[in-house]
Amino acid sequence: MTIRLAHICRHPIKAYGREMLASVRLSAGEGLPFDREWAVAHEAARLVPGWNACQNFTRGAKAPALMAIAASLDEAARRVTLDHPAAGRITVAPDDPADHPRLLAWADPLIPPGRARPAAVVRAGRVMSDSAFASVSILSLTSLAELSAHMGLDLSIHRWRANLWLDGAGAWEEWGWIGQHFRLGNAVLEVVERITRCVATQVDPETGVENGDTLAALESAFGHQDFGVYARVIQGGQIVVGQDWKPA
Repeated sequence: MTIRLAHICRHPIKAYGREMLASVRLSAGEGLPFDREWAVAHEAARLVPGWNACQNFTRGAKAPALMAIAASLDEAARRVTLDHPAAGRITVAPDDPADHPRLLAWADPLIPPGRARPAAVVRAGRVMSDSAFASVSILSLTSLAELSAHMGLDLSIHRWRANLWLDGAGAWEEWGWIGQHFRLGNAVLEVVERITRCVATQVDPETGVENGDTLAALESAFGHQDFGVYARVIQGGQIVVGQDWKPA
């Protein structure tokens, strides 16, 4: 059966919204362009130069309301517009320190009491994915449909904050792709490892409220909490929704 690219998603500010793309150009050794380009560090962060682990940032696992943010990036201007059902809309230039206080003040009410407060806007010069290497995350709509049926809940793709969604693979077929190379258009990706999930996936991305125990469902069905895979871009190229995913 033909496997095709169904959705391309990116998240310009880590944990602060998602946007859908029709196409994007991948580069070898890099993540999706402008994906997790920026992040909001909290006041207890212990940052080092470059990439930092997710524990240093305000994120959906600790602040479920963040999951309801939608985003839109103006690449030329490097300006991000964020929309939230309660916080409203804000447009900021994350590279401009003068805009940082506005973004931090907008985000602060979305962080629960008792959690470390938003304190700084940072970038690493590479995708700030949860993997220590520059990754592209790949998930299967078929696997999502099976998990949804198992839970009796229609799970949104945005719970998982993926980059690429594939349609047409067998359920959980992606777990057998580790170590293999695949082609999308002219791009070639190597599937590296599974993605172990966190409690952010238990949140409805429309409301920012927890409403489904995805981790318990994965654990009961499979004995682990993995969903999707991380890949590394081996050869760059333009990828477009509708392209075939096939062995390289």
